[in-house]
Amino acid sequence: MTDERNDETLDALVIGGGAAGLNGALMLARSRRTVVVVDAGEPRNAPAQAVHGLLARDGTPPAELLRAGREEVQRYGGRILSGEAADAVREPDAFAVALADGRTLRARRLLIATGVVDVLPDIPGLAEHWGHDVVHCPYCHGWEVRDRAIGILAIGENSMHQALLFRQLSDDVVYFENGHALGDESRERLAALDVPVVAGRVTGVESADGRIAGVRLEDGRGVPREVLAVATRMEARVAGLAFLKLPLEELPAGMGTTIQADAFGRTEVPGLWVAGNASNATAQVGAAASAGALAAAQVNADLAMEDADRAVERRRRPGAPEAAPVA
Repeated sequence: MTDERNDETLDALVIGGGAAGLNGALMLARSRRTVVVVDAGEPRNAPAQAVHGLLARDGTPPAELLRAGREEVQRYGGRILSGEAADAVREPDAFAVALADGRTLRARRLLIATGVVDVLPDIPGLAEHWGHDVVHCPYCHGWEVRDRAIGILAIGENSMHQALLFRQLSDDVVYFENGHALGDESRERLAALDVPVVAGRVTGVESADGRIAGVRLEDGRGVPREVLAVATRMEARVAGLAFLKLPLEELPAGMGTTIQADAFGRTEVPGLWVAGNASNATAQVGAAASAGALAAAQVNADLAMEDADRAVERRRRPGAPEAAPVA
């Protein structure tokens, strides 16, 4: 840990400045808690043009939503710091978090809202279209790609779920097995829905004028497509937090990892909560923000109980003034 410390001990430190982290900080600041948000500035949805499925904010650019959220947190006295955690330890009465720039922050409680990293299949040309012509969520991007020529790039049997959902949005859907053979029941379903199944591995994504033009298969065939839907491996962002020994959970079918927590975001590490995609990789913006608010309410309640216990201890000390009588 660095020695460049701030003597202030915050009530709560939030690591991650996305929807979950900002909504958690908003709840804490409105409860008159001293709270700082450390934001690395790398939101998961940064490549997307807009947030969708969020009531009263559908179509808002992600950067605009976060800007408004930061302003709301600061309106109630919360602080936003640009930076990222480089090290973190649990001290007897607080967490000490060292930032990459050398600063160290101490806080009685810690809320992790770092989100996940989407790991795409290693196929040339795929990553450069991520968030535009390469999508993963029909609820986030489906309306925007409706009626277009969509390809489902399989990464396993679970990709069948994507095929069924994107088929609702377009009559022109092709399923690329990509080395992951479908079972007979899945093949029958796709055939009934008029979704062709293309065997063989996809070896590249072809582009024209900055847009997807199709995919290239290992046997040299090319299949024209305008959009590719592909599930990612979602890895919880825990860089710089290794010393906290966060409990990680492997998701089914190799979908990724999340931080284990209960329904309120409480982890098995005393004083540490988690919210948003870091603990629920498939949560959209609204659900992530809601989880941040719920976890923050639990953090505040935990702090309130500790404050009361500390007040009792002070009152019990020899020589402590007696409480004023009730009129």
